[in-house]
Amino acid sequence: MTLRRILPAALACCAVLTACTSHSADGTSGGAPPTSAAATGTPSATASGPAGGDTADPSEPTGTGTGTAAASPAAPAPKRCRTSDLKASLGPDHPGAGQENFALVLTNRSPRTCSLYGFPGVAFVDGAGDAVTPDPERATDQPQQRVTLAPGADAWSALSYTDPAITGVTTVTPQALLVTPPDETTSLSVPWTGGKVSNTGKASVPRVSPLRPGSGA
Repeated sequence: MTLRRILPAALACCAVLTACTSHSADGTSGGAPPTSAAATGTPSATASGPAGGDTADPSEPTGTGTGTAAASPAAPAPKRCRTSDLKASLGPDHPGAGQENFALVLTNRSPRTCSLYGFPGVAFVDGAGDAVTPDPERATDQPQQRVTLAPGADAWSALSYTDPAITGVTTVTPQALLVTPPDETTSLSVPWTGGKVSNTGKASVPRVSPLRPGSGA
């Protein structure tokens, strides 16, 4: 082959190589650029939350919905009645079917509203304040309720027992009742006008109910 034919072919090859090198340098041709997260600076498609590691709690509202109004908080219950807020009294007997039935009444004598919940403590005592009978039983089969007492309002507990003359038990005649409001330790004394009461704890045992609104009249 003569030099005249080789030289034009060599120049053509150099031109082709120069064009290829120029396109690779400026990135306008050749293979597609890498698209991995490391190359682009964007989070990988497998990330579990936003960049920075914060993960939204799906149980929390996002602020994009209409939402619902929060319920108004319930008004707090009045503070409980203390012994010093109350006075105690004994309603008249309402006998029936061999039963003696009295109402133990607690009246709010304070200038503030207060509340009672549960059973009053009750003890039959002599003139010296000593118990002369076993403690009355509680009517735990009856529901308890919170009783809110405005100034001057009443709550009452039913005090009931079978006439001791029917059961034939030995008896005693108390001088007073000591009535203790629920959750208190100081008692109120009430004269006892109901006559004889069983002192055995075996029959005709007095029973008291949970406090309820009203005077029991």
